Amino acid sequence: MIPVLAFVTLLQADSIRPVIRAVRVADGAITVDGHLTEASWHLASPAGGFRQREPEDGAPAQDATEVRVLYDDAVLYVGIVARTRPGGRVVARVLQRDRLLAADFFGRPQFGPDDAVAVVLDAFHDHRNAAIFATNPNGAEFDALLTDEGREFNVDWRAVWSVRAAPLDGGWSAEFAIPFRTLRYPAGTGEQTWGFNVARVVRSHNEESLWTAWSRDNEGLHRISRAGHLAGLSALPRSGLALEGKPYLLAEGEDETGIRDARLKAGGDVKYEVRPGLTLDATVNTDFAQVEVDSEQVNLTRFDLFFPEKRDFFLENAGIFEFGMRAAIEPPPFLLFFSRRIGISDSGSVPLVGGARLTGRVGAQTVGLLDVVTDEVIDQARTNYAVARMKRDVGASSYVGAMLTDLRRDGGYWNTAGGVDASYWPSGLLNLQGFYARTAAAGPGGEGAAYRLAADFQADRYGLTAYTLGVAPDAVADLGFITREDLRRYETFGRVTPRPQVLGLRKIDVFLDVNLITGWNGGFQEWNSGPGFSFEWQSGESLALFGFTGKLRLDEAFDMSDSIPVDPGDYDNQIVGWFGNTAPQRPVALNSSGSILRSFGGTVTSAQASFVVTPGRHIRVQLGGTRSWVSLPNGSLVADLVTARVILAFSTRATLFLLTQYHSLDRSVSANVRFNLIHRPGSDLFLVFNELRGSDNSLWDFDRRAAVLKLTYLTRL
Repeated sequence: MIPVLAFVTLLQADSIRPVIRAVRVADGAITVDGHLTEASWHLASPAGGFRQREPEDGAPAQDATEVRVLYDDAVLYVGIVARTRPGGRVVARVLQRDRLLAADFFGRPQFGPDDAVAVVLDAFHDHRNAAIFATNPNGAEFDALLTDEGREFNVDWRAVWSVRAAPLDGGWSAEFAIPFRTLRYPAGTGEQTWGFNVARVVRSHNEESLWTAWSRDNEGLHRISRAGHLAGLSALPRSGLALEGKPYLLAEGEDETGIRDARLKAGGDVKYEVRPGLTLDATVNTDFAQVEVDSEQVNLTRFDLFFPEKRDFFLENAGIFEFGMRAAIEPPPFLLFFSRRIGISDSGSVPLVGGARLTGRVGAQTVGLLDVVTDEVIDQARTNYAVARMKRDVGASSYVGAMLTDLRRDGGYWNTAGGVDASYWPSGLLNLQGFYARTAAAGPGGEGAAYRLAADFQADRYGLTAYTLGVAPDAVADLGFITREDLRRYETFGRVTPRPQVLGLRKIDVFLDVNLITGWNGGFQEWNSGPGFSFEWQSGESLALFGFTGKLRLDEAFDMSDSIPVDPGDYDNQIVGWFGNTAPQRPVALNSSGSILRSFGGTVTSAQASFVVTPGRHIRVQLGGTRSWVSLPNGSLVADLVTARVILAFSTRATLFLLTQYHSLDRSVSANVRFNLIHRPGSDLFLVFNELRGSDNSLWDFDRRAAVLKLTYLTRL
């Protein structure tokens, strides 16, 4: 009875969603220049009535926004007029692509340092998944994919589209031109209704407003089920062969301790729309030489470090393959599939012979199939990686799903893992999640289970999350990521959010976290509990303080940072820490974090600070450093990381990236220089230079150097 009532409630809420109608115009009627001056724009009725999410929940936006939608036989156009209040000002320092939004503490989208508008398109109207297109007054481009109402926010998705912005008296305007070829939507010539929403941020006074889903009671840009409707779309086009190819040519030279090598390489990707909404991607002789190097880290834990995926082939539609649990400030406790297991070994990169991926929608199902073959290298035989994923829509925004991963390596080794999962929304404030998985592998061991049950209730003034997670001792997921086996974890996280109108505060979050970890078969392992306080000011500054106390039982010894032995035993745990930043829209912004841990019979301290300087839209400089102090009974160390990033955005399509890193423990200094020119939509020219120096004798001793020239060219048929 409860699911039926919840479904009826969602249907009733859906029926009162606001509607905007798209108007068909003649091909070529719109010139994308940021000025909504063509007569066609006056044919479309504007959508307005934006309401604030911040600072006054539900109040009419003080800075008015109007939205219009047009389309022709090839392109969807969205025109936005963003007005500012009398005396208001426009903040626009970003020109680089993909810098306008980022993931917040919980992995959901949040706006960056500039004034910006973001358009949400749920073309299949499944109330869970959508594409986001955003821009600022400079016309900078941003695109991303949202999966399962913000469970996965993929900012690395790159679509083929264009946008232009222009100044107005008392504001600015923008024109989005999104080819239907870029989008995936249902078949049929009749009228379609898509999910649609628009959000705007005004940085001069940090006002965030939305067309709909503006409530702070667990709504926002990521809540696709609370979006409005885009109506009026009919007889949408279908491409001729629904085929596109993206070949590449690469020239690379390497010099490693006097051994020089040069090579020419060719390969490419092919994309084919098997049926509306279902896409087949194939890759041959794939190369990721243009990808930015990983950021250096110092490991002060007994667990593996986690580095995010950055390679294009694995990033598109990555949310479909999400199965397991991620964490906010620690490595994921359990992922059934983690794409960095493919093509990367302990000795470095592993050549990809080829691969294919089938992803998209089939009726009420979301499906994902992946198969990749990697070549033989020194420490790894030729390997085949296969993944199958399915999700079935339930109601308006819930799903049930299943996943299977399989690894087969020459020589007879194999590892298979599979499981089922679900996400259910009985109301807009409450989400219930769970999964169960099992693993099996060649040889002794490798057979184990993992599970999670979770409830997450979030409203403006309070929130409560509770879950239990278990990972068996012999669980092995070679295609996934497991931080820690042999555990059962129980955790409750509560929040109260008062909004006192004093000292310029916007809100205060008061947290309390309690967690207990036992072995899979019982027996104490660890417990921690403690409060946290987060302060956010109307100006954009924020500060968070936290403290925990508990106990830890260490059953096995480990080496901290591969240098200091830590003996088994029972230890007290006390940790205090902070996160803080100044307002991101300032020309000079400061970020800082740190913690002091008393455990393992000693003290582990870490502090980080970085300055971000943005004197204008063409340049951004970030200087940062981290120092870690470790003092334990079996040894001590001091580790320094220093990072310098410089971004020169010559235009929205030409950017130079410079990254320099110093790691004191490795006694190394590295440089990564990348130039990216988008010479036509979807096609790139990359120039990349990497150098590493350092040894026990001298920081400037040469280690290795590489230079890469890569050209890609997108063709659509």
